[in-house]
Amino acid sequence: MPSDMPKAEPARRPIASRDAGWAKAFAARLAASSVTPNQISGVSVLFAAAGCALIGLVQNPAGWLGAALCVQLRLVCNLLDGMVAIEGGKKSSVGALWNEFPDRVADTLLLVPVGYAAGLGWAGWAAALLAALTAYVRVFGGSLGLAQDFSGIMAKQRRMALLTAALVAQAIEWTFSQTRWSLLVAILLIAAGSAVTCVTRTLAVVRELEGR
Repeated sequence: MPSDMPKAEPARRPIASRDAGWAKAFAARLAASSVTPNQISGVSVLFAAAGCALIGLVQNPAGWLGAALCVQLRLVCNLLDGMVAIEGGKKSSVGALWNEFPDRVADTLLLVPVGYAAGLGWAGWAAALLAALTAYVRVFGGSLGLAQDFSGIMAKQRRMALLTAALVAQAIEWTFSQTRWSLLVAILLIAAGSAVTCVTRTLAVVRELEGR
């Protein structure tokens, strides 16, 4: 590759909780231990797998609430792995891979079973595919030398926030009526919102390229 090709800016998702005291303290303790950022990324997939099992196999209020907790624990891992790597000075040569691939696996593990639990399996797969495409567009923009675009109405934090809310709402809904509207509406919104995010990120890439 020619040496004058533009280099992508370091990719880091803006997260407000990164400045929280608990996050800084926990990250500092992890950084001082033998735990690596890549291991934390791997644990995020384990939490997603646990959430997958709870959504797909338990399917009752306790299971949905447990899955909601797993979603949030997955996000905590996503927060801490970057903090341990950057602020903790424990970056590795393969850190970029561990920053991306576990996220794609975790998204799939959490979204696909929601579609089946809602009685609309294809919607779960569509949501997972479109979530992966949002990341693809972001990383592709970075490969062109642009700053990676983490914006969008259904960026990772937003789709996981919606999923968490839907799982909690489903637990409440099931208590009064054994229907699954909360999961159904959520998985369709995640799929549609992810599609919109793909479009808006792609248009942003086009605008930046045309403005060079």
